[in-house]
Order: sequence, then C-alpha cells, then structure tokens
Amino acid sequence: MRITPALAVLVSALTLTACGGEPAADGAQAAPSKSVIFITPNPVGTNSFLQLGVKGAEAAAKEIGASFKLYESKDPTSIAQNVDAAVRAKPTIIVGISFSFDDVFATVPKQHPGQQFLQVDSCAKDQAPNLACVSFKEHEAAYLAGVEAGLLTRSGQIGVVAAQDTPFVHRWIEPFFEGAKSVRPDVRGTSLFVGGSNPFSDPARAKSQAQTLIGRGADVITAAASAGNQGVFEAAAAGKVKAIGVDVDQCPQSPGNVIDNVLKRVDVAEIAAIKEIAAGKTGGVKVYGLAEDGVGVGALQADFSSSQCTTAGDVDLQAKVKQVRDDIVAGKITVADPLAG
Repeated sequence: MRITPALAVLVSALTLTACGGEPAADGAQAAPSKSVIFITPNPVGTNSFLQLGVKGAEAAAKEIGASFKLYESKDPTSIAQNVDAAVRAKPTIIVGISFSFDDVFATVPKQHPGQQFLQVDSCAKDQAPNLACVSFKEHEAAYLAGVEAGLLTRSGQIGVVAAQDTPFVHRWIEPFFEGAKSVRPDVRGTSLFVGGSNPFSDPARAKSQAQTLIGRGADVITAAASAGNQGVFEAAAAGKVKAIGVDVDQCPQSPGNVIDNVLKRVDVAEIAAIKEIAAGKTGGVKVYGLAEDGVGVGALQADFSSSQCTTAGDVDLQAKVKQVRDDIVAGKITVADPLAG
C-alpha cells in the first residue's frame, strides 16, 4: 500500500497517542504521577507558621517526585470549599494545617476512603484510617522560653499576646509562666488576646495589647499572634522591653528586641509524614516534642551564637536552658499540657 504524506501524519499522531506518558521528542518529560495539595486556613502572607508549612510541603513533594499546589483559604467556608476542590482533583495527598481543619477532616476522609489526607499541627477526633496526623508538644518549648524570661526579667512581670483564648493557644501561655516561676517564683504573668474577626493576622491589635502589657510593667512578652507578631515586636522596641517569637526564628524581624523563639519544626515533620504516606504507610498520629527534636528554642541550636537574638552570647543562660531540656526529656520535670485539660 502506498503511504501518502497525509496518511503518514495520521500514523505518526496515532503512535504518539498510544505512547501516553512517554517523553516528547524534544526531551520534555511527562507530568509527575504523584501530587500534593496543601491547604491553609488563612492567606499565607506574612504568617511565618504558614510559610514554614508551605516550605515543608513543597520540599516533601520534590523529594517524592510529586507536583505541588497551594490552596489558600480565608475562612471556615473557604476551607471546606478548598478541601472539596482538592478531593475532586484526586491528588496523592491532601494536606491541611492547624486545628482549623478539625471539623472538615472529621468527615471528609471517611467519605473518601481512597484518598490520603494529612493534618499538620492537630488531629480530627474519631480519626479515619486514611487520615495521618502530626502534632507538637509546644508546651514543652514554651516552658523553656519561660525559663529564659524568668532569668532575664527585671520587673518580675512578663506577658503573652496570644491570638485567641482557646485551649490549644494556651499551650504558649501557662507553661511559659510556669517555666519563669521555676527560676523566679515571684514572677507574675499576664495574657491578653488579639481576638476579633482576624485573630491570627492583626498586627495593629496585637501591638495594642502588647502596649497594654508594657503599661502594666511587663518587660518580657511572648508574641503568640502568628502574623500579628510584628505588632508585638514594634511595641517592644518602642517600649524598650524584650519579646519572644514563635514557630520560627523571628529575631531578624526586630534585631535587638527579641530574646529567643519557641520553635516548632513543622517542615521536618511534614517531610517525614508525606514521604511515609507516599510509601504506603497511612493513618496514625506522630507527636513531636523535645525528645524528638520537633520543638525547642533557639538557645538549643548549635548555631545560636551567630543568631540575631539578644541572648546569643549568654552562655550561662544557654547552659541552664539545655539542663532544663534534658530534665524534661528524662522525666525529671513534667510540663502540664493545657490542651489535655
């Protein structure tokens, strides 16, 4: 049979179609067969906690050879909408970060047993077999930050500006005060909350609450207001007092004003969990505390001396913090968890 030019084109097209996922002639590779969709409860913006979460999920996707998509939510309604859209996209793993996913992940994974889910920094009650969770013992690290505050306060009054008054957020409050009292029993602690319609992203309100604490005599203030922390740092700088950051190293955001940070290694936990799920190990809960090096403070880090934190050169303080960390890990000190009631 004589093959005409037109027929040759048709045969070539059919051959390429049959190859499906084969690389194109120009060397371009087919899209990854694995995919990760990461959903936030709020816009990422300047929220260092969410930034760290995105960083970890992106890194994990790269390690398992998966594509990555970010869905940013604005409120509970958009969280539900984004989860629904993610389910319809059928990725390898759907990741939701924070307790804001407790309600939706209590139902959606059960409705879609073939889809794998990961919840970071919380876990829905009555957990489905296809929902894996990673959480942290923030209260252990907050206790260490309290030890630092107790050693450094001059007025004997310390404070916390927190996003909202919930049991989960209290993990940064009572343990912080208890840690301070362990080294200075006469310390007085006061907490104020940002509240309102945008508690995790309101620097102006957070700054106002910090100013109130400073007016009451507090000279060390933990900023536990997520994207509102910058407002606390501004108030601390203006009031000539010291602040403590959370989640990541926030000392560079306000050089000379931040003592240290309550660190939470969200990115490390995400990478481990996503790799396990991709390898077929699904469900379960993994909790990261001081013993697992999942939480801590900057003073425990090997490179702390070169940080921009105000205590970077205080070797005596660092030695004390390390000793208390070791005592907590060894069970000599028990830090009560406000979330446990």
